[in-house]
Amino acid sequence: METFFSFLEKRVDDCSSLLCVGLDPHISDLPSPTAASALKFSLNLVQQTARYAAAFKPNVAFFEVFGAEGWTALKEVIEAINAESDRLGSRIPIILDAKRGDISSTAEAYAQAAFEHLGADCITLNPYLGKDSVEPFLGYSQKGVFLLCKTSNAGSMDVQNLLVMPMGSDMPMPLYIYIAKLAQQWNEKNNVGLVVGATHPQIMEMIRAAVPDLWFLSPGVGAQGGELEVTLKAGLRADGKGILLPISRAISRADNPGKAAAEIRDEILRVKREMKK
Repeated sequence: METFFSFLEKRVDDCSSLLCVGLDPHISDLPSPTAASALKFSLNLVQQTARYAAAFKPNVAFFEVFGAEGWTALKEVIEAINAESDRLGSRIPIILDAKRGDISSTAEAYAQAAFEHLGADCITLNPYLGKDSVEPFLGYSQKGVFLLCKTSNAGSMDVQNLLVMPMGSDMPMPLYIYIAKLAQQWNEKNNVGLVVGATHPQIMEMIRAAVPDLWFLSPGVGAQGGELEVTLKAGLRADGKGILLPISRAISRADNPGKAAAEIRDEILRVKREMKK
């Protein structure tokens, strides 16, 4: 049976890319503050960048801000990505950037909305409520989750860097390492990855050492200050995979988004070639 990450790895092979194109229709980037404008913005990006995208990552908040019309627009964007996948002959995973996290009964509703109604392939989750808040999503064996582990924002250190003492252990560890180890335990169906920000490359190296096989979703390259080459060297697995680089503004605000995506994909390939020498 295909799992989410076997599906993702097939797409990575098909497009020779680790680029995850972020679909973040900021109101300031739109000609008008409407759901229709957000839809047009996103569809243009999908059409121009699909051939270079290992995945697409629509951010739910930038659609939800428009209410019911925004939710409809998000569903249309997902349908358009699937149509573009069919045209290319290679399915492109859709990662819903929602950062959900709630008690199990509520999580069941969130999972149904993301996977059944919208048709997303994967979702970002906050694991703070524990395993029972994640299990409803893991029950969809062919869908995936990325758990927030060490996020790219500066304030992440307020909580995520705290030392914790796991039950049965006599040695404290950073919370982000503990979350990484939990993710590894929960990854029974090859559908659990981690959000590890590109703005913390030394910490990324530590997390990679703790969980050598898990996939990372690593925002922060570009507008937030993360460096592509440094991030790849810190986060790539031994097989040259294992990390997705979500980039939105550097592509969407470029004069030619397709060209910008192609250049980022080519830079990823260059760094990987250099690392093999």
